[in-house]
Amino acid sequence: MVDVDNAKSFLKELLSKKRYTHSINVADEARKLAGIYGADKDKAYFAGLLHDVCKEDPVEIQKQYVINSRMSVSKVELASKPLWHGIAGAYFTKTHFGVDDMDIINAIRFHTVGRAGMSRLEEIVYLADLISADRDYKDVDKMRKLAYSNVEKAMFEALCFSIDSVLKKGGYIPHYTADAYNQYAYSSGKRKKSKEKK
Repeated sequence: MVDVDNAKSFLKELLSKKRYTHSINVADEARKLAGIYGADKDKAYFAGLLHDVCKEDPVEIQKQYVINSRMSVSKVELASKPLWHGIAGAYFTKTHFGVDDMDIINAIRFHTVGRAGMSRLEEIVYLADLISADRDYKDVDKMRKLAYSNVEKAMFEALCFSIDSVLKKGGYIPHYTADAYNQYAYSSGKRKKSKEKK
């Protein structure tokens, strides 16, 4: 694992004060959630810390990282500049910091779009980004409470929130996000039906 203090120093130099504060908040939140859901706290903290490492890079650099990453990137993602930083950040974390733990790489890669079959660490970073201390959108307290009580329900609500936000802006929904929504909608529905049978 990369030295966290070195990573913090790097981010402090690289990011704006607001983005750096957000990154620290997400890391803190991810560590707390990892403690609740039995995930590796150090990995959760590190992935949370680095999730937005490329967020403020010029789009030309982000695009180059996306191309260089050779990751599976959909046409919709390529057409959506706000989504590039997750892919770019995963690539940068791998190449600059030498991280080869795919759970950390995927947590950074999918922290914005989500995907079906997310690991617990990926879910934690996704949720931590949404409920970090600096977030103040309507119903954030409700989302925080849900994130700390039921990770699957929280993921379903988080994806609904994300999709709704994108649709209001007239943006694209990547297939990764749609697949994730379907997975959590299905599992939520299945759980609800099993309760009704009892």
